[in-house]
Amino acid sequence: MATKYIFVTGGVTSSLGKGIIAASLARLLKARGYLVTNQKLDPYINIDPGTLNPYEHGECYVTEDGAETDLDLGHYERFTGVATSQANNVTTGRIYQHVIEKERRGDYLGSTVQVIPHITNEIKERITALGNTGKYEFVITEIGGTVGDIESFPFVEAVRQLKYALGKNCIVVHLTYIPYIAAAGELKTKPTQHSVKALQQQGVQPDIIVCRTEKPLTRSVREKIGLFCNMESECVIEDGDVSSIYEVPIKMRDEKLDIQVLRKLDVPVKNEIDLTKWEAFLYKLHNPEKEVTVGLVGKYVELQDAYKSISEAFVHAGTELRTKVHVKYIHSEYIDEGNVEEKLSGLSGILVAPGFGTRGIEGKILAVKYARENKIPFLGICLGMQCAVVEFARNVLGYKDAHSVEISPSTTHPVIDMMEEQKSISNMGGTMRLGAYPCKLVKGTKAFEAYGQEDISERHRHRYEFNSAYLEEFKNAGMIPAGFNPESQLVEIVEVPNHPFFVGAQFHPEYKSAVMHPHPLFVAFIGAALQYRNK
Repeated sequence: MATKYIFVTGGVTSSLGKGIIAASLARLLKARGYLVTNQKLDPYINIDPGTLNPYEHGECYVTEDGAETDLDLGHYERFTGVATSQANNVTTGRIYQHVIEKERRGDYLGSTVQVIPHITNEIKERITALGNTGKYEFVITEIGGTVGDIESFPFVEAVRQLKYALGKNCIVVHLTYIPYIAAAGELKTKPTQHSVKALQQQGVQPDIIVCRTEKPLTRSVREKIGLFCNMESECVIEDGDVSSIYEVPIKMRDEKLDIQVLRKLDVPVKNEIDLTKWEAFLYKLHNPEKEVTVGLVGKYVELQDAYKSISEAFVHAGTELRTKVHVKYIHSEYIDEGNVEEKLSGLSGILVAPGFGTRGIEGKILAVKYARENKIPFLGICLGMQCAVVEFARNVLGYKDAHSVEISPSTTHPVIDMMEEQKSISNMGGTMRLGAYPCKLVKGTKAFEAYGQEDISERHRHRYEFNSAYLEEFKNAGMIPAGFNPESQLVEIVEVPNHPFFVGAQFHPEYKSAVMHPHPLFVAFIGAALQYRNK
């Protein structure tokens, strides 16, 4: 079967959930036995989201091969279990960068380089590259932004060209919003009509419309949308509000989104759809037997998308343990000696989040100290692990000015130092230690107990590391290494053995947590929090 291409566009407003629809469709097609991958095209001019402030763009998600990507790739992986890569996220910046590099090399033989055909050809090459690998039967590509945005024009034009060239092997699913006007007691289709018209003006006719709505779509509303937008009413799909994003695949199955997609692509409906495990997950999610409250200490807590993978990892781990995990978001910038107990008391677990820079760092260190001294289960991720090392050096080893050289270059006790290979790098974008690296766990540790195996692989995003010159001092004082990189011998995990659960990981375990595979460190952390609460 020739590779089929499905494009997911959005209209009316942003934040309707194109990524969730794209991920849900992928889950449905995979449940029918097809080989599927997801891709995101982002219209901003940054090369990648790696240098973007989380307030601008939410979390930066890292793939196995070290690509810094849009947070929607996290949704794709969590829903499908299919690993993404550099090829699964493309930005306008990367497109233009590559075209300009080719122009400078003379690849265009003196031609005038233009948006059409050069930019759109580059976009089409990036889209079809995944299909040309021969690994996938379906490539689902989400177009970032909203139809009508100037930034999205080249991407929509590339879709128009591909739709013409690929014929039956390509369709467009358009996500829109159907507002409910309470005063009139009516659902209004006009915004959807205008959105589709904007898409048609760029030469693209959607094949299926998915409608975000707070009220059920009536038959007459579906027929009206179909009439004005040139499609059968069966291709107008209701996407009503649900209590969890993980209900959306079931909602889309009931609305027959996958069947309409296969029909439009002239593909037989292969096999019965098998969502047994997914439904079992949802049953456990909605019927918890216990509950526990944990704190997430970070400096971007006003925008929870900044910690999207962590919050979803809590959902996965909690569901595995039949536990409702309540997450209290605590701003590290506002924690001080006088209020640390007030802000952290009542928690059964404390997670200190990753991040960069000085803002809020002392609050994170105080949170670590509170968790360590009060025997509250603790998990530190990346900078959170480094804060645990700094806190231990200050308050156990007695090195009062101990710090990371990222924060305090003049510290006399640089217990967190810059990695050797990072010292000659000046550019910020894409230059950290990125992607998956192996780690060998130490038997008898909490980490080994959680994973149940010695050799693991986890994803990284950092420039600084535990300074191994202090390793023996830490071990003698009661903080031990629980995992090493087998090649460089970098310390990847630290633990305090005489504590119920005190684990710091230099890597990002949240990136590999998925619906069908909750991450073992999060499961262990929530398990320890439950034990603490019960005590």
